[in-house]
Amino acid sequence: MAAGNAPRPTIASMDDVTAAVELLREAERILVFTGAGISTESGIPDFRGPNGVWTRVDPAEFTYSRYLANPETRRRSWQMRFATGMLDAEPNAAHRALVPLWESGRMLGCVTQNIDGLHQAAGLPGEAVVELHGNAHETECVSCRHRTPTTETLERVEAGEDDPPCRRCGGILKTAVVMFEEAMPVVETDRAMRLAGRCDATLTVGSTLGVYPAAFVPLTAADRGKPLIILNMGPTELDHRAAIRIEAPAGDALPHLVRLLLEAD
Repeated sequence: MAAGNAPRPTIASMDDVTAAVELLREAERILVFTGAGISTESGIPDFRGPNGVWTRVDPAEFTYSRYLANPETRRRSWQMRFATGMLDAEPNAAHRALVPLWESGRMLGCVTQNIDGLHQAAGLPGEAVVELHGNAHETECVSCRHRTPTTETLERVEAGEDDPPCRRCGGILKTAVVMFEEAMPVVETDRAMRLAGRCDATLTVGSTLGVYPAAFVPLTAADRGKPLIILNMGPTELDHRAAIRIEAPAGDALPHLVRLLLEAD
């Protein structure tokens, strides 16, 4: 849904935002954990929502082994890159709200399940963002690991190469994102878990918190006794662990939360 058409948050949700601010006032190392719901207001569909990608496409069709073995799967995958509009999306108010939080020194980092690069496009520096599932803006050869911008690969697809090979070694190309059956990136996963071990509060935004091992990040912090604040449209699998649950569009509630928190400093 576009930001201009998003429903306004309810009074109850704004009361929850105020309560979240009170809880976060003493936190000096806030870990932010984001999922697809923070980017829906930028026009990028989520995966598991009522109208998510997986309601229209069987995820079993896009496993890593099938991608490697089946040229037709690769062709469909490249065409889906055009359909999502992800590479042309712009950050929304929720992405931008995290920049002053980082600049204030109160935010330890942002661990994201998203592959859209919108946190960096909004102004967060690379060192502030941990991309657990990779970044669709880069394409990687599965053989030689050479990387190129995905826009260049899509230009080749548009020109008629529906399954373009690596120009360096002839290997199979895929976007630099984690597919089903692929292991999580070791460096990024370790970094995320270290942040979960250091934070004194976690704010999750736009995630159902049901995808593992990614969800171990906020769960680890919660297991340490650190407050978990959940901002999401719809239920999550960790609602029972939340200190505060905010039901509101991220583009409305998150800027309000950050503004109140920084004003309280």
